[in-house]
Amino acid sequence: MSRTCDICEKHTVTGNKVSHAKNHTRRTWKPNLQKMKTEIQGTTVTLKICARCMKSDFITKKV
Repeated sequence: MSRTCDICEKHTVTGNKVSHAKNHTRRTWKPNLQKMKTEIQGTTVTLKICARCMKSDFITKKV
C-alpha cells in the first residue's frame, strides 16, 4: 500500500533537512492521509484521501 492520495495523487516526497550549521541529512515528507468511506456509482468504497482534498469537498462522506 503506497502513501498516495486517491484523488490528487499526492505522495511521499524526499529531500534534505538543513541545520543551522548547513549540515544536510535526508528526510521525508508524508501527506496527511485519512481513510474515508464514500459512494461511487452506487457502491461503497474506502479511499485514502489527503486532508486538503477532504477540506475542499471533492468527495461526500458516506455515513
